[in-house]
Amino acid sequence: MYTAKGTLDRDAQLRQYSPLVHRLAHHMIAKLPASVEVDDLIQVGMIGLTEALARFEPSQGVQFETFASQRIRGAMLDELRDGDWMSRGSRKLQKDIEHAVQRLEQRLSRSPKESEIADELGMSLADYQETLARVRGTQLVYLEDLSAKGDEEDNFLDRYLPADAQSDPQALLGDHRMRSALIEAINKLPEREQYVMSMYYEHDMNLKEIAAVLGVTESRVSQLHSQSIARLRARLREH
Repeated sequence: MYTAKGTLDRDAQLRQYSPLVHRLAHHMIAKLPASVEVDDLIQVGMIGLTEALARFEPSQGVQFETFASQRIRGAMLDELRDGDWMSRGSRKLQKDIEHAVQRLEQRLSRSPKESEIADELGMSLADYQETLARVRGTQLVYLEDLSAKGDEEDNFLDRYLPADAQSDPQALLGDHRMRSALIEAINKLPEREQYVMSMYYEHDMNLKEIAAVLGVTESRVSQLHSQSIARLRARLREH
């Protein structure tokens, strides 16, 4: 795409590849809390696309869409880090719960009850349930899981990305090993938590709708969802 003067038409290229930005933003938003606006991701993604157009060299032997996807995702991840969308305190609480679940499952050889997780954390059941409501675990993959700078020795990406997709975090959930491990982990959730996950992710129901089906409060559904996420992440660490 060139202008009448024979120069590359950047505006035309931006229009051509803007659907790529929208697609990547909507894929990423699915793993982020409701406080993150998809329009914000699209905005910074377009900046990443502009940078990709300026820096792309066909001689590198890479397709432009592959090169641009990396730049666009990188811009979105940088924006999320700068925005501190999930506080360090909340991340620590969520990880404390995950580690407690992992220890109990190894010790008990079954899914621990809420009261057992609370005891393991040195909390009352009420305090534990309040903590679940605070962390609101809405994603299987944390932002630091998508980065080589995470504080885990065994990086999540290293376990689940195929060797030729290390630069593509979104390939994570499409990888066969990840899908198999996730399906197995969901099938081992307590029955009520399986219902919550199924209604939330498979049937695209919101917390209010799930609460009406289960006959509980929205807050209780949020707690069950957070606890399910903690159980799943604890199990996925074992694979």
